[in-house]
Amino acid sequence: MIASRTSRRAALAAALTLSATGAMAADWFPLKVDVWDPPFDMSKAPKEVEYTPLIKAAASHKICVAFPHLKDAYWLGVDYGIIDEAKRMGVKVQLLEAGGYTELNKQISQIEDCTSGGAKAIIIGGISSDGLNNVVAELKKKGIPVVDVINGISSPDVGAKSLVSFSDMGATAGKYLAEKHPAGTKPVKVAWLPGPAGAGWVETANTGFLAAVKGTAVEIVDVKYGDTGKEVQAKLVEDVIQAHPDLDYIAGTAVTAEASVPLLRAKGLNDQIKLIAFYYTPGVDQYIRRGQIIAAPTDSPVIQGRIALDEAVRLVEGNIVYKHVGPIIQVVTKDNVAEIDMSTTLAPTGFKPTFSVD
Repeated sequence: MIASRTSRRAALAAALTLSATGAMAADWFPLKVDVWDPPFDMSKAPKEVEYTPLIKAAASHKICVAFPHLKDAYWLGVDYGIIDEAKRMGVKVQLLEAGGYTELNKQISQIEDCTSGGAKAIIIGGISSDGLNNVVAELKKKGIPVVDVINGISSPDVGAKSLVSFSDMGATAGKYLAEKHPAGTKPVKVAWLPGPAGAGWVETANTGFLAAVKGTAVEIVDVKYGDTGKEVQAKLVEDVIQAHPDLDYIAGTAVTAEASVPLLRAKGLNDQIKLIAFYYTPGVDQYIRRGQIIAAPTDSPVIQGRIALDEAVRLVEGNIVYKHVGPIIQVVTKDNVAEIDMSTTLAPTGFKPTFSVD
């Protein structure tokens, strides 16, 4: 699926080229996206459609949103997409964050508390792929539809999904590395830090990345799992640097890459060890522009937030069209970063975590 998207990426990059003012059009839509049909089966290739959300909601519905955390700017982008879209559509939002990927019970409790307060639908960025299935089933019984955003929930009871395949995200990062170091060339040593063990997005990203580099000159010498807090990732990076002094690459989460830049610089290893992230944040953007991170795919998290909010409203109002939607993945490097409109990926400068729209 990844290889077949090369021409589509080029076309999309052209479509998202910055204007002279560096700003995106006032409306983010219509936008070409991937749609899976039948929904929720990502083993099949998606089809490309032009997505247009509702202009306004029929009423000021209350939508609950449950995030794993707001520790990094990736989730801040999703937050911005949901909040800005709620204001545009005229609905109410209450957003809660659990504090990290070890807080499954807290997320479940937050979901139950929020929905008992009169929510018409809930958007969930799940801490666990399987651990939320019981609460999702209960919500369905109560007639409260669930939108699965970003991370992936395995429950068949979700009403819609706004997400890409993190297998594709991992594979896109791995394919970039594999193309630089094909079979038969000098082997390179790579440490791979995919994120918190057990999270659905991590497991699928891991599968995609490892499959993409298999049979190439890329040698995975270490795999380390951990929460996406910067302190946790910095400690893991310290560990792999110490264990593998001849390392060529560190690949992993956006937080991994961000935490690695100052550590490598302090140790004089920034020329030896190159960095790749498998998703995108403002820090990754800054470091790509400086040449300190060589590549990262973007799955347009702001757009995923916007679409999730639209799906939630459509489920409440009974006019859902596409139940499984995801932006088209693009690889960003120093060579093309200036051409891409990052308003699909990054929250505006100065946007702070926002937890409600009244």
